[in-house]
Amino acid sequence: MNIFIKLGLVLVFGFMGGKLASKLNLPNVTGYLIGGIFLGTSFFNVITQSDSQVINFINEFTLSAIAFNIGGEFLWDTIKKLGKDVVIITIAEVIGAVVIVFILMYFIMGQDFVFSLMVASMSAATAPAGTMLVIKQYRAKGPMTDMILPIAALDDALGIMVFGLALSLSKVVLGKVSGSTLSLVLAPFIEIAASLLLGFVIGFILSRISKHIKSSQELVVVIILTLLLTSGLSMLLNLSSLLCAMMVGATYINLGQNPSRTFNAINNFVPPFNILFFALAGSSLDLSILTNIGLIGIVYVMGRMSGKVLGTRLGAVSVGSSETIRKYLGWALLPQGGVSIGLSMIVSAQLPEYREEIVGLILFSVLIFEIIGPILAKISITKAKEITV
Repeated sequence: MNIFIKLGLVLVFGFMGGKLASKLNLPNVTGYLIGGIFLGTSFFNVITQSDSQVINFINEFTLSAIAFNIGGEFLWDTIKKLGKDVVIITIAEVIGAVVIVFILMYFIMGQDFVFSLMVASMSAATAPAGTMLVIKQYRAKGPMTDMILPIAALDDALGIMVFGLALSLSKVVLGKVSGSTLSLVLAPFIEIAASLLLGFVIGFILSRISKHIKSSQELVVVIILTLLLTSGLSMLLNLSSLLCAMMVGATYINLGQNPSRTFNAINNFVPPFNILFFALAGSSLDLSILTNIGLIGIVYVMGRMSGKVLGTRLGAVSVGSSETIRKYLGWALLPQGGVSIGLSMIVSAQLPEYREEIVGLILFSVLIFEIIGPILAKISITKAKEITV
């Protein structure tokens, strides 16, 4: 079966899954994922490892578009209003997830230090794509919704930093330090700073060019070129394409002329890619993981959930947020996906002795949270009375 027919089937199964989910009053993204599962190794085996090159392109492009949209939530006036609260809540949420998962893995489950440290560091990142689509689907708006995407974006940055520090410490513990300890500790901070700088430069250039574009067709072409350039340069320079694309969006929303026109144009263009992205993510999930991972997977999932919800609540209390935000915000920050999978691939390359157990655990967690995360996000936004449709 050629790749064109395979992608057509992915769109059909994803679209049908989304329609069925909508009829069951579930988020569309959950239907996309479940539809994709049927095309993976667990059922029909339509999407295989041989399709990885095309899948990687679709995933990278869609993640860049999603990250660009998330960056558009960082309007300076909004950040000034929410800034301190967002930062404090995010730090509390990240610390809550990392600390509780580490305690459970190391002290309760008796896992070794490096394993416990690495999986704890990978628990921090939120996959904002699913939550963002839920917000758009239900046109959610309100104080809590305004905080979700900035926090999800910021905790990816903090999550990458925590992972980098944990990886550096793990290499020291295992005696794998090939450079100075200082250089290993600084590496994740340098990567984040360089990613943000590149994103700012690209966003600034886009803001200047877009002023001279009149037609919507030309604008779509420029946006696609920008997203491709962002991903390509990030890969070439070994930077985070997710952070870079977020910064492009954040720069453009603040410096661009009539930026809403650009964001509306991209929102009209990317829906098929969103379906492909989530359906392909579903096709990559092997349901046999559920039977092989055992108790440790359940403890990890519960620990990550508890840490994020508790950490978010403590952070919200410390900044005097409303009771609605304290009770429900954490439940909207549970989806886990691309960033965590990407970090697990780094572990595979740099700590191969932990490859099988860490990758298996993370894939199990992603499987659970990518399905239930959007559902819990919808419930939390509904409880907060911020859904408008």
